[in-house]
Amino acid sequence: MKSKQIMYLTQAAMIAALYVVLTLLANALGLANYAIQVRFSEALTILPFFTPAAIPGLTVGCLLSNILTGCAPLDILFGTLATLIGALGTYALRRFEWLTPLPPILANTLIVPWVLRFAYDIPDAIPYLMATVGAGELISCGLMGMLLLRSLKQIKKNIFKAN
Repeated sequence: MKSKQIMYLTQAAMIAALYVVLTLLANALGLANYAIQVRFSEALTILPFFTPAAIPGLTVGCLLSNILTGCAPLDILFGTLATLIGALGTYALRRFEWLTPLPPILANTLIVPWVLRFAYDIPDAIPYLMATVGAGELISCGLMGMLLLRSLKQIKKNIFKAN
């Protein structure tokens, strides 16, 4: 296996593992599920700005996190899909630094409320759920994600080497 491929797989695996650990921490604190979700792991959704390895890393991390935290099957499927869509969007917008948290915020705000409604029978209106999920995503991706991006930009050559 080439050095570049090993680096890609290693970065993806590390991102997935970090996503799981941060989600489990937020879950232990009661922040990872339900209407307002402030998952510390969602701050990692800015990582496709630095490396395409973050796309599978975030997706696998979300999948594993949703399984490990006991999410409903629809949540496992569509929550992971929302993360994949967000990661792809972040990678597509990587030239526009300040827009990088927007795709995961939008993907989760549009998809997760429907999951909450149909997988968990939460009776709240979809617009209300969109507002609460969106608020959590603004905190996780927008605020914490951009703080992480600004911090990592200074050391990106050390941790996001291509080979």
